[in-house]
Parts: sequence; C-alpha cells; structure tokens
Amino acid sequence: MTMAPLDDAARAAIRAAVDANFATQTAFLADFVRIPSLRFEEGPAQDFMAAALRERGYSVDDWKIDLSDLESLRGYGPIEGDFSRARTVVGSHRPEEVHGRSLILQGHLDVVPAGPVEMWETPPFDPVVKDGWMHGRGACDMKSGTVSALFALDALRAAGFEPAATVHFQSVIEEESTGLGALSTLQRGYRADLAFIPEPTGFRFLRAQVGVIWFKLKVRGKPVHVSVAGEGANAITAAFDMINAVKGLEIIWNERAKEHPNFKDVVHPLNFNPGKIAGGDWASSVPAWCDVDCRIGVLPGWDLADARREIEECVTAAARTHPFLANSPPEVVWNGFMSEGWVLEGAEEPEAEFRATWGEVFGDEPLIENANTGLTDTRFYPYYGVPAVCWGPKGLNIHGFDEKVDLASVRKATEMMALFIARWCGLNKLEG
Repeated sequence: MTMAPLDDAARAAIRAAVDANFATQTAFLADFVRIPSLRFEEGPAQDFMAAALRERGYSVDDWKIDLSDLESLRGYGPIEGDFSRARTVVGSHRPEEVHGRSLILQGHLDVVPAGPVEMWETPPFDPVVKDGWMHGRGACDMKSGTVSALFALDALRAAGFEPAATVHFQSVIEEESTGLGALSTLQRGYRADLAFIPEPTGFRFLRAQVGVIWFKLKVRGKPVHVSVAGEGANAITAAFDMINAVKGLEIIWNERAKEHPNFKDVVHPLNFNPGKIAGGDWASSVPAWCDVDCRIGVLPGWDLADARREIEECVTAAARTHPFLANSPPEVVWNGFMSEGWVLEGAEEPEAEFRATWGEVFGDEPLIENANTGLTDTRFYPYYGVPAVCWGPKGLNIHGFDEKVDLASVRKATEMMALFIARWCGLNKLEG
C-alpha cells in the first residue's frame, strides 16, 4: 500500500464516486429518517448505524452508557428518565500504514419530538422528497450530516483509496438533551488530532456557540374546589409569575452579552424558553402543582455555577413577594443540559485545511459564523485536548414542523467532507 497524493486525478475520482453513489446515499438517509429515534428510544437507530459500519468492514464498538462513569466529568448534565438502554456506537478505520492525521467524525441520531403529526404537511417519520428537499424529523438535524460523513468515506473507497490515518466514526445520542453520548466516547478513550461534527449549519463554519442550562420549575399550590377558588392557590398561574421573573433575568443577561467579544453584535443571543408545562389534576379543582421545563442560554466564558445561582436567586426573589409562594417557594431542579459556551481555539491547522478544501469545491472563501445561538457537541472535545470544528448542510424548520434538508447541499457536503478527509488524513492507494 502506498501513500497517494491528492492530485487532480484523485480529486476527480472522489467527486465522481460521490455523484455515482448519491442515489444510494439518499435512500440510506430516508431509511435512517424512518426510524423515530426519540429520546430513550434510540436503540433501533443505533442498530441501523452499527450494521452499516460492520457491513463496511469497520471495527465496531457498541456499548451501554453507564452514567456513573460520566458524573464526575466536565460537561456532565443530569438525566431525568430511563437511561438504561442508552448506547454509543463507534466504527473505527485503522490503516496498516499510517501517514496522516487522525480524525473523529461524529453525528447524533437522537431527534426532538415531532409534536402533533396532523400539523405536518407529510408524516414526520415517512420521509418524502419534494423539489429537491427531503422532509422528515431528523432529516436535517442531523441525520443528513451523519450520512454525509459515512458516504464521504464510502466515496474514498469507491475511488480506490482509504484514509492514511485512524478515523473514528461516532454515532451518539443525547445531543438534544445533555450531550452525554459525545461525553461517553471521550470517557471511553477515543481521541484524534481533530473532531469534525457535520451539524446542519447551512454551510457556515462555526467559531462560537452559546452554552445551555436546562431546569425545571416545580411550583406547588393549595387545592380547593373551584367554587371557593379564592381560598386556594393556583399553581399554574403562579408558575406563569415565575416564568415572567426569569424573562426579566433573560433581559439582564442579554444586556451583559453586549460586552462579549463574539456575541456583542448579535441581537438577543441568549434565549429563555419555557418549553414544556404540566400541572393540575381536574378542571374543577384549583391546581396543586405545576412543573415547567425550561432552557436558557449562557455565553462562552460564563461560570455555570454563577449562572445557576442567578437563576435560583431570581426565582427566590420573585417568590418572596408572591401572596402564596412566599411561604411555599418553588423548587428549581437541574434536569438536562449543563453546558458551557464554546469558542474555536487552537484549530488554525484544521481551519486552513477546511479553507483549502472549500476553495477546491466552491472556488471562493468559506462562510464564517462568529457567534451561533444554538448548541452542539463541539464543545466537549477541547476539554480533552482535541480541536473540533462544526460545519454541515442546509436545511429548514429544525425542531419545527416540516423539517427538511436541501439534498443538493447534502451532496456538496459529502464532497466537501470526502476531500477534507483526504487532505487531513492523507490517502493510501488500495490494491486491486
């Protein structure tokens, strides 16, 4: 086996392989989207990905995640729910002759709930291609990027090459909730010279992203018959008072954001979202309880313990002046993301290779986003000495109805990734 240069002939062969296999790639993506890999139900999707990796001859590591292994690690977020079936799957390529730099390619397969299916134009887990877009929950976020990475590796092989360095293809869960799938790979010992995460960034190369805190407001009231409602205390309406108090904290934090070097020019970068509410037991009873699941963004460099304390102080202060909650204060429960913000650092070499690859594919300068108000798994890798980059295809309606991905962008993303892998890892020429 010999080291192969990335010359014009090699580039042409790789591009041709991407194009020749794209119909198969699209069908594979559709099959992946058909699997409703909701939280705590990701097993069948992990089976699908593990089988695909084995079929390609990768060494597959498929393990059950043990939370006790992760609880002491930086970036850990608490889990609410049955995590007993949680798994991570990693397929590894290890060439006999190593010449290049190692690489992690990581995608998450967990998806957010679809909501009322009757409000979708097409069923969320029955992918449909219309006008060059594939519709379906997870088609964009982020099964398209994961599949692009897998088929980028396929394209190298079809063109007669293999990466001349170790490549770990990581299929993880929990990106939408805690990030513990990514953290589990690091706890397991997976490392590389670079991690590349093909999230659907709309072809924008990310330089920074917010962190996120999840918490639950547990508000308790006093139940009475509705005919004497004034003698009770309505936990649902009291919960709205607490929500409005945290919205005031959101305003304060966004004022503070105007001083941040990455986010100072972003309008309202930190968003507070009361995303799920449950409460009460009977329409004719004043509700005794209300739980509100919340998400709020934090900036890179902010201390999470300080942010949690501010949230608790905000809720405590609001309850202190409340007619009922002053003597029955709400509880703040941390129940998911506990994630620091991230700024790209120490990645000059991979960024230079990315820029060079972009120039080969698009002929101009890449699109750079200096501040993103979402969150990805990218943040974990610098904790463990691995630089990480995030870039991927174009889509619409992420986390909304009628999520969809632009298939032309998926094809280009696959080409970009194949050529980037070739540049970063180097190529061995396969025999025969």
